[in-house]
Amino acid sequence: MPAEVLVPIADGSEEIEAVTVIDTLRRANCNVTVAACTEENRLSIEASRGVRLIADCHINFCASQSFDLIALPGGMPGARHLRDCEPLISLLQRQQQAGRWYAAICAAPAVVLAHHALLDNVCATCYPDYLDQLETALPSPDTPVVVDPKNRVITAQGPASAMSFSFALIDALCGKDMHRPIARQMLAIQ
Repeated sequence: MPAEVLVPIADGSEEIEAVTVIDTLRRANCNVTVAACTEENRLSIEASRGVRLIADCHINFCASQSFDLIALPGGMPGARHLRDCEPLISLLQRQQQAGRWYAAICAAPAVVLAHHALLDNVCATCYPDYLDQLETALPSPDTPVVVDPKNRVITAQGPASAMSFSFALIDALCGKDMHRPIARQMLAIQ
């Protein structure tokens, strides 16, 4: 049975991070739902560099569903919009309580997860400018991608880490080194 993954997006989300996660996990045969976190129930968002992305549904549609993984892209002000999206935060809190995977990259670990106490005593990283906001986490500032298997949390530093972050997500959902065939297909490893 394919893993169910939620990737929320909002105006100002980092497009490289969002699209890399979506694309890579779909290549791994995960069912990826892209949900717009917008006030007007709009499905189209303008990402941080002006790229327009269209979600599969609005986050309100996902409120009663459960996912094997929720993966947040970073980018500003996208991370702030995700932080302030009540349906998403409720999903993330349920995800943590159920012991299911959640992940964030760039500003999102600090701006979203740490803000809502979802990184307490969790090994984590984020975009360097936001490291001081990981006050209750166990920061790993020199590691581009941090997997905390005990807490089932994966974090990464930024756009350059997006592919490695996505591969870590595949391994968490599908098993150790399951990213390798996808990485070869994408010429990420020879």
